[in-house]
Amino acid sequence: MIPSTPGPEMAAASSAWRATILTLFPEMFPGPLGLSLAGKALASGLWALEARDIRASATDRHRSVDDTPAGGGPGMVLRADVLAAAIDAAAVPPERPRLLMSPRGRPLTQAIVRELAAGPGPLIVCGRFEGVDQRVIDARRLEEISIGDYVLSGGEIAALALIDACVRLLPGVMGKLLSGADESFSHGLLEYPHYTRPQLFEGQPIPETLLSGDHAKVAAWRQAEACALTRARRPDLLAAWSGQKPPKRTTDG
Repeated sequence: MIPSTPGPEMAAASSAWRATILTLFPEMFPGPLGLSLAGKALASGLWALEARDIRASATDRHRSVDDTPAGGGPGMVLRADVLAAAIDAAAVPPERPRLLMSPRGRPLTQAIVRELAAGPGPLIVCGRFEGVDQRVIDARRLEEISIGDYVLSGGEIAALALIDACVRLLPGVMGKLLSGADESFSHGLLEYPHYTRPQLFEGQPIPETLLSGDHAKVAAWRQAEACALTRARRPDLLAAWSGQKPPKRTTDG
């Protein structure tokens, strides 16, 4: 098991927002979460990370955690008995969410991130192989969460993404509290474009409205740009934001 924060910060971290990871590769943590804002917050005890090795709950001398899929087919399946023992050994209280990172799970959204960040912190199971025995998902009430419509080698990278999204919303992590209030998905739209010095870059100026000093005009410009970007890239979000039904998909032929 890899503990979260070292040294004198451990006591403070014990009551902080906590992520408990069950993985076959605990050495992957904290990884990038140990750097930048998340890393500073981890070191100062604003949140805690515990990475536990699923293989420690294996009972045979080979520390086996997987077996062939019932009914045949390719790949291997993470065993229910081993994973259940690992979950039980983590002794996570019932008020903490139990998540399984899975491409078939509920899509992760900023709303889910805000909900998780406001709670005590989740236990996150990182699957591997062909999948996880459905019986342990049901018996331990794991909620499956997906970070996108694609398949990774395991759940660790997905878990890192979920934790990073949550940690940045914790009080004291970001330098300015408003940094997380006006960005993509916070108000249902993609975020508007940003500009800074130099005023002229390769012949392209900063939009004049942003230099006008008129806060109402700046706000209106940003709203219009956010709508335009969302319309071009995520019309489903724009439809939801506008209170309309998403556009129907058309097929050829």
